[in-house]
Amino acid sequence: MALSEICRSARSALGLIQLRRSLVVANQTTRCLSQSVPQPEPTEVENEAVNPTFENRNPRNLEQLALAVKDRGWKTTWPHREYYHRLVFSRTQHHVTAEVFASGSSDPVVSCTTKEWAIKRELPSTNCVAACQAVGEVLAQRCQQAGITRMVYRAIPWTYRSDAVQSFRTAMKEGGITLSEPRRKYIGT
Repeated sequence: MALSEICRSARSALGLIQLRRSLVVANQTTRCLSQSVPQPEPTEVENEAVNPTFENRNPRNLEQLALAVKDRGWKTTWPHREYYHRLVFSRTQHHVTAEVFASGSSDPVVSCTTKEWAIKRELPSTNCVAACQAVGEVLAQRCQQAGITRMVYRAIPWTYRSDAVQSFRTAMKEGGITLSEPRRKYIGT
């Protein structure tokens, strides 16, 4: 009996040793399999290739790159039509209004006026220099939220030097808006 017990314990010890060896071999194989295979570096031609069925879902992308076409219009028209977004600032006897128009639209994209109750209740007067500054600050914030950071602003020459227009322009610039657009880039084909 003692001999058979020794044989059993030797077999179980051999079985454990073989089991440990198989685990070690399996670990080494999984380590080898888990290592990533080095990928070949892409060439420049592959990086620049665009799928021919690509659809641009962000139409303003070309504007921000200054590649989109600007409508030139007639040279005799004023104000010129060569812009992506145009800022129109008007001041009447009672109110101040500022609107941002897109190039192909007659409806404003973003607007701000002292006729709005939230702005009107904070101002002592709706047509003073402080009102122009407040409209500029609010419009700059709304433009930032809409993603419009560059626009064309051409003031009427005889109103350009007034304090109201200057405070409006300063408020827009301090709000992070650039009041000029980049020149259009032409890419040779």
